[in-house]
Amino acid sequence: MAEITDRNPHEVDPHLTARIVESYVRHHTVGTGQVSELITSVHGALSQLGWPNQPEEVLTPAVPVRQSVRHDYVVCLDCGYKGKMLLRHITQRHGLDRSEYLKRWELRKDHPLTAPGYSEQRSSMAKKLGLGRKAPMGITPATRPTASASADTDMKSAAKPARRRNTRSTSNSNVVSETSGAGPSAKARRSRPRADLPS
Repeated sequence: MAEITDRNPHEVDPHLTARIVESYVRHHTVGTGQVSELITSVHGALSQLGWPNQPEEVLTPAVPVRQSVRHDYVVCLDCGYKGKMLLRHITQRHGLDRSEYLKRWELRKDHPLTAPGYSEQRSSMAKKLGLGRKAPMGITPATRPTASASADTDMKSAAKPARRRNTRSTSNSNVVSETSGAGPSAKARRSRPRADLPS
């Protein structure tokens, strides 16, 4: 216990402060500029002895916990913000994640941070779209055959142009060889049938 003078029960004896600082300086290296800070901190620590601990700050919610969850909205207990979802708000505005928020206000783990009406709306929309359903056993989904059929047609269409190019290139080479071998008579053969057509 700190030595206290007869005048004030909470006043610290300066000799006690000097002895503590002297003992600390003997065993530790302290710069000349740090001695005054050391004396101040020791004196402050001794003056707080005997005082009751300061009570922790009591948090008061913006609304009662029971009224924080409504059908169409939920209310932030920190600031009173009303919205369909609170997770983004408490993360961006207050820097808390879900577990920290629940611990801060001593809420249960299943305390909703999304409005029940909004959750029902999203659930019904997902059911209409067929999300979350498993296909019955023995029946393959309709998307698989169309995907394989489209893949087959893609492969066939990709193979056809290559064949056409080959036939064209061979036919062109044949035409070139015929024209080079036959000379002007091949051209004359082509032009004769056109002239023989009746007008």
